[in-house]
Amino acid sequence: MNEQLIKLVKHKYQVEFTDPTLLEQAFTHSSYVNEHRYLQLADNERLEFLGDAVLELIVSEFLFGFYTKLPEGKLTKMRAAIVCEESLAKFAKECEFDQYIRLGKGEENSNGRQRPSLLCDLFEAFLGALYLDRGLAEVEKFVAKVVFPKIKSGAFSHEMDHKTALQEILQRNGDIDIEYRLVHEEGPAHDRQFSVEVSVGGKVIGTGIGKSKKMAEQRAAEFAIMNIKK
Repeated sequence: MNEQLIKLVKHKYQVEFTDPTLLEQAFTHSSYVNEHRYLQLADNERLEFLGDAVLELIVSEFLFGFYTKLPEGKLTKMRAAIVCEESLAKFAKECEFDQYIRLGKGEENSNGRQRPSLLCDLFEAFLGALYLDRGLAEVEKFVAKVVFPKIKSGAFSHEMDHKTALQEILQRNGDIDIEYRLVHEEGPAHDRQFSVEVSVGGKVIGTGIGKSKKMAEQRAAEFAIMNIKK
C-alpha cells in the first residue's frame, strides 16, 4: 500500500480509510492487474461503477438546493457538465490522484497517466471506495471540498445564461436587487452597439457591450461573475 497516498488523503482531505485495501483497489488499473496476475489483485472498474452513481446523487442534491430557481432541463445540463469525463479528470489531477494510480507498463508508456478517461474512472473509483468504507456522508464531505467550490464559483455557469448564473450566485443567501442599466448606444440602426452596466446596491460589478440590449446584459453578467471569482 502506498503510504504517501494514505497521507495525502488523510492530511489534505481528512479522509482515513478503515479498510486501506479499498483505497488500494481504487488506484489499481486493469492494466496493472493483467501484468501482475500472480498477486491476485482487483482492479478499480467495479468501484468506478459505484462511484459514478454516488457522485451523481450528491451533485444532483446539491444543485437542487443551491440553484433553487433553475428548471429541470438546466439542472440536468449543469449536472452533465460537472460529472463529465473532462471535469472529473481535472478534479483527479487537482487532487494529485494521477501520481498514485498503478498502471501496467504499456499503459504507462502510452501516457495513460494523463488520459482523461482513465483519470475520470480513477476519481469515480475513489468515491466508490470511500462510500463502501465510510458511507455516503463522508463522500459528501469530500465532494464538498473538491467539487462544490467550483460550482459555487460559477465554473459551470456556461450551461446556463449568465444573468441566471449571476442571480443564483448573488441571491444564495437571500434576495438582492440586481439592476441592469443601459449607459450608452451608438452606431447606425442596422449595426447598433449597446453598453450596459450591472450593479448591486448602487455598485457597478460588471459592464458589457453587445449588438442588442439582451446581449449586452449577458456580457455584463458574465464579467460580473468573473469579477466575483477574482
